[in-house]
Amino acid sequence: MSELFLDCYKVMDDAAEIIAARPRREWMDSFTDRHPYRCLPLAMANSTGWEMVCPFDVTLEWDGGPSAASLKVTGNGPPEMVKGFALSHFTMGIITFYTGYLFRTPPGWAVLCGGPPNQPKHGIAPLSGLVETDWLPYPFTMNWQMTAPGRVSFKKGEAFCFLSLTPHHALEDIQPVIKSMKEDLQLERDYADWRTARTEFLARLEKKEGKAIAEKWQRLYMRGEKASGEAGPASHITKRRMKMPKMEDK
Repeated sequence: MSELFLDCYKVMDDAAEIIAARPRREWMDSFTDRHPYRCLPLAMANSTGWEMVCPFDVTLEWDGGPSAASLKVTGNGPPEMVKGFALSHFTMGIITFYTGYLFRTPPGWAVLCGGPPNQPKHGIAPLSGLVETDWLPYPFTMNWQMTAPGRVSFKKGEAFCFLSLTPHHALEDIQPVIKSMKEDLQLERDYADWRTARTEFLARLEKKEGKAIAEKWQRLYMRGEKASGEAGPASHITKRRMKMPKMEDK
């Protein structure tokens, strides 16, 4: 297996800062008891990658027209930096952000770039891309498309691009197979145990049973357990610890 790495070569002196992805989301924090974080797959997706963050505030105003001039871009940074960071290039309400980096990954690995997971933004949507960074000798851009005429702002420190990696060549070797649960009797039993436990727990909640109300939610997946109480694999994790980028030692 080849060594895993993500080399980030600066092609602009004022390239955007790259940080380990943050798990928090304002809309998740706003719920009572912050209960969206109880969905472990949701919380893990938030932090499985790296964020590129805006160096200053950027505001977009789109009049709904099809031309590049229909989308106005302003920012509170130096004018030359704003122009080199974000501009209307592809028309149709699309904003292009320049990352300032040329990325390199191991053979067979590619960068998946898009918006930060589970972070909806009113009036605009991220456009995702898969980039063959194991050979590409030039940088890529991050693009968003306005979904309606109006104004949208990206604040300083807000993520405009989310980076993750995928062994994209290997994906084509994966064969999805539709199976009957009866082909794996242990899996069938484990699923039946979970279905029974889940149905019973929801019924107890509906009846406002004290213990169920105190528990609030089942923590089987969070604890890495089967419904029978049997522990899951030691590889189960509940918190992502991505490495922060560092400067290469000279």
